[in-house]
Amino acid sequence: MKKDNFIKRNWLVMLCGLLVGAAAVILSAKGNPGNMGFCIACFLRDIAGALGLQSASGANEAGETVRSLSNFRPEIVGIIMGSCIMALVGKEFKPKGGSSPFTRFLLGIVVMLGALVFLGCPLRMVIRIGGGDLNAIVGLAGFIVGILVGILFLKGGFSLGRAYKQSKSEGLVFPVLMVALFVLSLVGGVLYVSGITPGISAAPWVAGLIIAIIVGALAQRSRLCMVGGIRDAVLFKEFGLLAGFAGVLVAVLVGNAILGNLKWGFEAQPIAHTDGLWNFLGMAVVGWGCCLLGGCPLRQLILAGEGNTDSAVTVFGMIVGGGLAHTLKIASSGKGVAANGPAATVICLVILAIISIINIRKEK
Repeated sequence: MKKDNFIKRNWLVMLCGLLVGAAAVILSAKGNPGNMGFCIACFLRDIAGALGLQSASGANEAGETVRSLSNFRPEIVGIIMGSCIMALVGKEFKPKGGSSPFTRFLLGIVVMLGALVFLGCPLRMVIRIGGGDLNAIVGLAGFIVGILVGILFLKGGFSLGRAYKQSKSEGLVFPVLMVALFVLSLVGGVLYVSGITPGISAAPWVAGLIIAIIVGALAQRSRLCMVGGIRDAVLFKEFGLLAGFAGVLVAVLVGNAILGNLKWGFEAQPIAHTDGLWNFLGMAVVGWGCCLLGGCPLRQLILAGEGNTDSAVTVFGMIVGGGLAHTLKIASSGKGVAANGPAATVICLVILAIISIINIRKEK
């Protein structure tokens, strides 16, 4: 009976996880980089490049040096659109904000730096495991440890304060702005959109947009969140969101096995490095930071689509973090950890500790 009740209560998040995993496999098959059908951190980093916040370069198919990692990714826009549309239809579009916005902006930067030291957000971490990348299992261990540290502070009274009701027009600013910028990216010469290089291979934008709209709509309804699954399991013994996490993994494993892309090991994995310490600590930063924020990067996009301006501010922080990661030589590559990656990771851990301590609010 318990098993039946669990499935009945959580079938939507399980279905959403399976579809997200399937979408990741499909988009990789259509042109997105290997083991990166959906990576919120990587795609926000590409948007930072499209906005001119970083200028990483690479060689195109003709051997010419061009801007790389610069693309206003339709997957990000589609997730926001899907969430916004579903929230409006379901009467769940209830804008709010004002909960320590600058601290959230800073946390967005910190989370992005940690993700790009590891080379992926929590969603890509699962996708990488589903492709056989054992480095991502090391990252998962760090991710869990980071969340556990964040939970300790949550239980100790950590809070970023109350959010306040805002107007519908205020909540629509972020979704409308992202759609407008995406449209501009399709007009040649307006934003910095690079030619195709190994780091910026992409599925056709129409396919990416449509699939992401579906993912955004389902994630809005199911509340799918990589961080929330572990947090809820520890705090409330509720394993529903973890079932969505498992659904992503199963779909990616099966899809890669069917397509012949399942290759277990540490070496020669797509856009990944083998430095275990910084894979672990990079994702520890992500887990801790996202626990303080109340959700993973995917969840922040969904909330921003619902009109949560605090999450919109967080997403902008992540975009800025993506620009800083490459400008300051923090982001890793398939060749290994960048020159300033280790120092930046340690600084991020210190920042997280300070934010965690100073925002503990004693009950009156």
